[in-house]
Amino acid sequence: MSSGASLGAFSWKHCNVLAIIEALLAGLFIGSVLGFVGAGGAMVSVPILLYIFHFTNNQATVAALVIVAAAAASGLIPKLKTREVLIREALIIWGIGLITTLSMTALAPHLPENFIHVGFAMVLVAAGASMLRKPLTLHPEKQISPLWLVGISLAVGTMTGLFGVGGGFLAIPILVLFFHTPLNKAAGTSLLIIAMNSATSFIERFSSWHTITWKIPIIISITAIAMSRYASAKSPNVNVKALRRAFAFLLFSLALFTLWKIGHTTSAK
Repeated sequence: MSSGASLGAFSWKHCNVLAIIEALLAGLFIGSVLGFVGAGGAMVSVPILLYIFHFTNNQATVAALVIVAAAAASGLIPKLKTREVLIREALIIWGIGLITTLSMTALAPHLPENFIHVGFAMVLVAAGASMLRKPLTLHPEKQISPLWLVGISLAVGTMTGLFGVGGGFLAIPILVLFFHTPLNKAAGTSLLIIAMNSATSFIERFSSWHTITWKIPIIISITAIAMSRYASAKSPNVNVKALRRAFAFLLFSLALFTLWKIGHTTSAK
């Protein structure tokens, strides 16, 4: 979205107090989203990097992968300790998803920028809608069938490769609605999927690493890691339903803003 000056010219001396404060607040927010909800970190990271720190689209996507992978891994630790992670299923989803993660990551730089942004806005809407779905709690937890695992894997990999999102927003409602997985366990499984998918896509985008000055993303990452760990540990004690509803409306707002920016930029040309 932003075609402003490349951050390659951005140096530490230009990282003023206001920018540091904004990065710290961004990290707290991203960490809170991942820790409490178990998904959505990249969906807020990318717009923050685009519109607040004026990264280009490619820079925002790559930097968001680092932030989200680190924060998700941190938030995963408390879930592993309480055994609220479907490790086998997460590894299968990541492994099979490599087919689409790697292929879509290679394809993304060659697609029109507006196509990526419109697609990202649609992802935001779908994610917001998934957050508003009511979980089914009257049935015992079921094992995920192999066919569903393949389908989830390929879909999540596509989302990660094209838009730099971890795919947790897709995994959580499927686990909860169709397999009656407890919400905390679904969130823990989502964090593992997000961490592995984001790290994989980041490595695949190694040719873009040199275009980014990493000081702001590093500040955001460190703060998000600490906040995600705290929020993940505290998530069983908060009103997750209210948080998910608020997050859904935030995603809808971000989608509308993204589409408005596309229209505004196109009309200005």
